[in-house]
Amino acid sequence: MNQAGIDLIKQFEGCKLKAYQDIVGVWTVGYGATGADVTEGLEITQEEADKRLLADIEQFERGVSRVVKVPLTDNQLAALVSFTYNLGIGSLWRSTLLRLLNAGEYEQAAEQFPLWNKAGGKEVAGLTRRRLAEQQLFRS
Repeated sequence: MNQAGIDLIKQFEGCKLKAYQDIVGVWTVGYGATGADVTEGLEITQEEADKRLLADIEQFERGVSRVVKVPLTDNQLAALVSFTYNLGIGSLWRSTLLRLLNAGEYEQAAEQFPLWNKAGGKEVAGLTRRRLAEQQLFRS
């Protein structure tokens, strides 16, 4: 994961040191970290938020590397890790984006990013901006 990808995640996730419910009601803390330990009232330090971010990035990078069967540039990998960080590895596994990418159809795969801009079934402007930023990074 390169710095451009880390910066993209930080930009769109933001960092909140006190747990909050995201747009679909999932308890979240730091740079969008979720999990069984993230509950109402949880407060963490900036250092803990940074550690969670790096650990989560490593986890999602491993997941992306397991399912992508074609060579990737650093920016393509970073865009896919950001996508997966936000949506979960299952979304990538089941996606047309991955199917096209593994078929070597890089540009058609890139066209799939903006389609993933909904939360709770509704388009979200912030997700549209994020998917376009990921698409741009993937293409660069």
